[in-house]
Formats: sequence, C-alpha cells, structure tokens
Amino acid sequence: MRINYSFMMDEFLKDRGIKPEHLKTIEPEIRKSHEKIEKRYYPELEFLDLPFKDVSQIKELGNWIKEKASHFVILGIGGSALGPRVLCDSLKKFHSPSVFIYDNVDPKTLDRILKHIKLKETVFNVITKSGTTGETIASFMIIWDLLKKTGLKPEEHLVITTDPEKGPMRKIAKEYNIKSLPIPPGVVGRYSVLSPVGLLCASVIGIAPEELLEGAAEIHKRCSQQEVFKNPAYIFGSLLYLNDIRFSRKINILMPYADSLKSLSEWFCQLWAESLGKEGKGLMPYPSTGATDQHSQLQLWIEGPDDKVIIFIRIEDYGTDRQIPVIFNDIKEFALFGGHTLSELIKAEQESTALSLMKAGRPSMTITINSINASSIGGLFHFFEIATAFTGLLYGINPFNQPAVESGKIFTKAMMGKEDLKEQAEEVKKIREKSKYEV
Repeated sequence: MRINYSFMMDEFLKDRGIKPEHLKTIEPEIRKSHEKIEKRYYPELEFLDLPFKDVSQIKELGNWIKEKASHFVILGIGGSALGPRVLCDSLKKFHSPSVFIYDNVDPKTLDRILKHIKLKETVFNVITKSGTTGETIASFMIIWDLLKKTGLKPEEHLVITTDPEKGPMRKIAKEYNIKSLPIPPGVVGRYSVLSPVGLLCASVIGIAPEELLEGAAEIHKRCSQQEVFKNPAYIFGSLLYLNDIRFSRKINILMPYADSLKSLSEWFCQLWAESLGKEGKGLMPYPSTGATDQHSQLQLWIEGPDDKVIIFIRIEDYGTDRQIPVIFNDIKEFALFGGHTLSELIKAEQESTALSLMKAGRPSMTITINSINASSIGGLFHFFEIATAFTGLLYGINPFNQPAVESGKIFTKAMMGKEDLKEQAEEVKKIREKSKYEV
C-alpha cells in the first residue's frame, strides 16, 4: 500500500494547499500523539496487538461451521456487522456457505433471511462485545425461540462472540454450553474487525485469517514510526486535520475504484465519525464508489463548496480483465475505446478525476493497493484504524468512546419499559405530546 498526497500540497493547489511548513507547525501535537500511542495512553489501543494474535481457535470453529452449515448468519450491528460485510463483499469464495448479515431490527429483512435459509443447516454468530446491544439481543431472542420451537438444540446452531469474562451473552454461553469466542477487553466495536468479530467470518468464507493479519502486521511496522513523512497513517491524519483547521474542509470522501470495496467506505464512515465527532470537533466521512459516483457527485465536488477532501483507493491489478472489442470503428466515440481494457479505463477514470479536482483547486489523495486480497484488506483495516486513533489524538479527544450514542440507547430502553428509566419514559411521553408540528 502506498499513498500519493501530491494533490493535497500547495505546489499543486496554490494558496489552497498544504505547505511542508504547515506540517512543521503541528510537530508538537504529532509527537504527543505518537507518544500516547506508544505508551498505550488509552487501554482501547489494544487493537494494535490484534495482528499478532493466535488464530487457531478461530480456524477450528470456522472449520466446524463450514462442515456443518449451508448458511451462516451474523447477528450484530455497527462494527460487529460492517467489518464482516467488507470481508464478504471483497473476498468471499463462491463455494463457501451463504452468508447473511442481519444488522438492523427491520422485521422484513429478518423475515426474508428466515425464508431463504433452513434452520437445521444454519449457524448463527451472535456478536456483541457488551452483551447488552439492544438490536442484537432482540434478534438473538427471536432465533433462540425459533430453534427451540423447531426442536433444534441452540448449542448446535449458535456461536457467541462477546467479552471474555462479563456480560449477559457470556453468561448465556457458559450456562448453555454455547460455543464462543472472546473479544479482547480493550478492543471496542469499530476497531474489532481483526479480532474474532471479523476473523471467524473470514475463516467461514474461505479466507485464511493469518493472511489478513499478515497484511495488518506489515502496515503496523510502517505506521509505528514517529517521523510523519515516513508514516502513512500519520501523514494521512495530519493532512486531513490541517485541511480542517486551515481551510475548514470537514468532509472526507472515501472513494474506492472497485465495487467490492464499496462496503469498506461504509465501514470507514463508522470508524471515522464515531471516533472523531466529539466536543464540537470532528470530520464528516462520506462513502462513495468510483467510477459510478463521478456521474452523480463530481459536479458538486468541483464547483460546489470547497469543504471536501477526496480520498481515492486505486487498484493496480483487478485479478481479471476484459478487452473492449475493436468494433464500430466508423463511429469515433466507439473507436476511442476499442482495443483497451476495462482496467485501463477505470484507472484512467480515477486519475482523470484527481486531475480535474486538482485543476479546480480541490484536494485529493490516492491510496494504491496492488490487488484486492486478504493481505491488502487486512492492511487497509489496520491502516485506517491507526490513522483514526492518531487523528483523534491530534484533535485532543478520546477516539474510543461514544458518549452521545449512549443517550439514544437510554431512551430506547425507556421506551421498552426498563424499570429504572421511568423518568426518561415520562420525558419521552411529554415530548411526544408537544410534538404537533406535522403536515
């Protein structure tokens, strides 16, 4: 993996780009952030250890699922679902079990999944670190009840991925002898894809977990250096931070030029938004896909408000290709493409978009990977996680908590009738009564 950030710099964007001396002005913040990472200032920096964990238990359980099941259903939300979805979209082998990810509480979606699968041929992976995630608990309860009513043994159809020691899901796993995997205590959901949260799914779909971790370990080494110009994660975070504080560019668009990486943009959005959006600070992530969104959003990016940075992901080798036939040569618009390949075209699309933005004075950077494989995906995961933690530290905030999300969870539980939240339930009732602005 490499990053070209030329089109972020003043040399190309004139008075709207970053100068090398701008990076020097934040050297103290970079040094302090690096020291906090090195000294594990937050216990949640435990995610840095994931590339070096043993995966034998995960592979053993993955083999059990592959031998037993035709269908594999993940019950989880947020980081418990977004990471596995990236793995399925980018790496899934066609011969592996069919995988469904139920990451909401939309009853219609669950109904469609249940109509498609056969319960006796299905293993459900219940993923919740705390064991108290409302959406996951609700879907788990429905599945448990269905298994019981169908005469199936839950312990033969469930795997629980949760905290190693505490929480209600750990209690259920122990009490009912359910197969389980531990999420390391210091690893929070949005940083958990390289833990059993994502690695079990990888094993089930035919991807060797160690290959993901090898890619992550390689990136880890490169991103452990204090020197900002030698550290891809630090240069990435520093440039986006500077674009915010100097030019008020608060929107970061991640645009991979591969359909199979579309969900990577969605995974990045949770990681970036939930980690950085605190205390009136933060950067707004936006998912996009090239070349599709050139035809729907590029006009805005070039001539709309100058409040965005575009982050391209370029793929050198797609692993397959198609040559465009040399036909209709009498039509010049067709003749232009004949004899070229689709990979030539999509790479030209990416580069031309970056050039068009640069000519308009709009910044972009390009992350290039050689191919889409387990190693490169593992590397991208770990790169973005380190970059996110570092950027949060630059802003002076805790990149691992999510205090604002807890308020919504409390109101939800109050609406569900939680005994010790009667005051909040009454508050909801009064607000509903006053909310009459409706057409």
